[in-house]
Amino acid sequence: MERDRGVIEVLNELVARRPRWGFWKLYDRSRLDGHVINHKRLHRVYCALKLNLPRRTKRRLPTRLRQPLLAPLRLNEIWALDFMADTLYSGRAFRTFNVIDEGNREVLGIEVAHSIPSLRVIRVMEQLIELYGKPLALRLDNGSELTSIAFTEWCLERQIELRFIQPGKPDQNAFIERFNKTYRDEVLDAYVFESIDQVRAITEDWLREYNEERPHDSLGRVPPP
Repeated sequence: MERDRGVIEVLNELVARRPRWGFWKLYDRSRLDGHVINHKRLHRVYCALKLNLPRRTKRRLPTRLRQPLLAPLRLNEIWALDFMADTLYSGRAFRTFNVIDEGNREVLGIEVAHSIPSLRVIRVMEQLIELYGKPLALRLDNGSELTSIAFTEWCLERQIELRFIQPGKPDQNAFIERFNKTYRDEVLDAYVFESIDQVRAITEDWLREYNEERPHDSLGRVPPP
């Protein structure tokens, strides 16, 4: 393995920073970092280091059929919204409110709190619009926060179209569903959180890497532009 020492160092550094990534994401990241390593050689070393073996047991989300969903051609054409739920070590529940731009898959924001009512959703959306501009439409499910009078009237005043998915058909919001799976696997299921501040801090660090460094298959295996 002496002649592969440089490859081993590259892999160990990547895996230390991104323990949940598989081989192809590590390979793509190594190329983006400027390392010119043949993928067959990298895979041979990857297997020799036993990095291809499962590194922990994880909770599986229900299997869903992948449905084709055409991505918008422009930024701020459609934002996708969704909520997630989990618990702290104490058993206290918390939620996240996730927003992505379907045009480039950039995650615009993840709000983390014990409670996220519709008025808080509106406040988050106002902050995101201030940063990124106003979307033409929102893709969302039929949760009470997103069907509330306050939220729907706010969208009407803002002239933002609401595109509700059919109940029980999360595949109709496939872009954010795929993101949610990644976020759960690499953050929510990967750590034992003692406080809501810990969730926010880990999420903020991970989100910066997700948007700026992570290769995305749907974008030609490069980070969001």
